Amino acid sequence: MIAKRERGKMERQLVASLTQACEQAKPLLPGFCWLTHQVDYTRFPDSLVVTWVFDTHANLANALKGDARRQVLALTAQALANVGLDGNDVSRHVDFDSEEACRREHGGDWQRRLRATAVRH
Repeated sequence: MIAKRERGKMERQLVASLTQACEQAKPLLPGFCWLTHQVDYTRFPDSLVVTWVFDTHANLANALKGDARRQVLALTAQALANVGLDGNDVSRHVDFDSEEACRREHGGDWQRRLRATAVRH
């Protein structure tokens, strides 16, 4: 758990570090669009989930089959290390999704979709 007064600072650091990972990933991963994170600071860092979003399910599936999965995990581990978090078991903090699936299953409502994802973690 992180102290309440430290949450804002940690959030800013996470956003900056994950933004850098996102920008690094865009030219490397075909179909990668953006990423986001969710965290419940009362259960931090266990509750942290970074969701990597691809444009289509096909591009996501290709990424998960190839070297892209390793790249995503490495970029996420580096982003977490940049804010002082252990990135050794990073796969438990990473989720994958696609714009296509969000449109089909949640009408494009990412807030609703991510709330549903948070319940799974």
